Amino acid sequence: MIDILLVDDHNIFREGLKKILNDLPDMAIAGEAKNGDEALKAINKKSWDLVLMDVSMPGKSPLEILTHARRMKLSAPFLMLTMHHDELLAMRFIKAGAKGYLTKDCDLEILIKAIRKVATGGRHITPDLADRIFDALDSNLEQPRHTRLSHREFTVLCKIASGLTISAIAKELSISISTASTYRKRILEKMDMKNSAELTNYALKNDLVH
Repeated sequence: MIDILLVDDHNIFREGLKKILNDLPDMAIAGEAKNGDEALKAINKKSWDLVLMDVSMPGKSPLEILTHARRMKLSAPFLMLTMHHDELLAMRFIKAGAKGYLTKDCDLEILIKAIRKVATGGRHITPDLADRIFDALDSNLEQPRHTRLSHREFTVLCKIASGLTISAIAKELSISISTASTYRKRILEKMDMKNSAELTNYALKNDLVH
């Protein structure tokens, strides 16, 4: 039996997926989390066969959770789900340690196949996404500005775009306000922008937050 931790901030999506997967004989949603903080507690508390996690949600970011899991050498593999058809975002999560990446509009059969493959030590991305990743790696293509950012800077960018203040970001990331401000300054410099409004507009335009 594949014990799955489902991490998503949309209740209806979680309930629907839970009903579908729990009807299968070889897997079950054995735990749920609606934000990053709950997810972090869950993966620290129990060893999961698979963590099925949305790429964008409140609290600790999925990138931070992946970094924590890798640093702590946790065994649970991560399969990421997203609404975003963004090969650069997929690359960022795969580099952070995710073993699979799927969009939420994929066929149910593909999701089930991916769960079984990732839970047994494999990796999974769709052929279409693989092609787009290879295209994105072409050095002749101009890369979007957010690819210049580190994982932590990218996390701060998404939180700014979600409307959080610097003090709120500092609290969520357990860093000082001064450090959070420094991250914001670096992001503005790397992305050649002037203020948070420009960052927010860019993030929304590039489908980095929802």
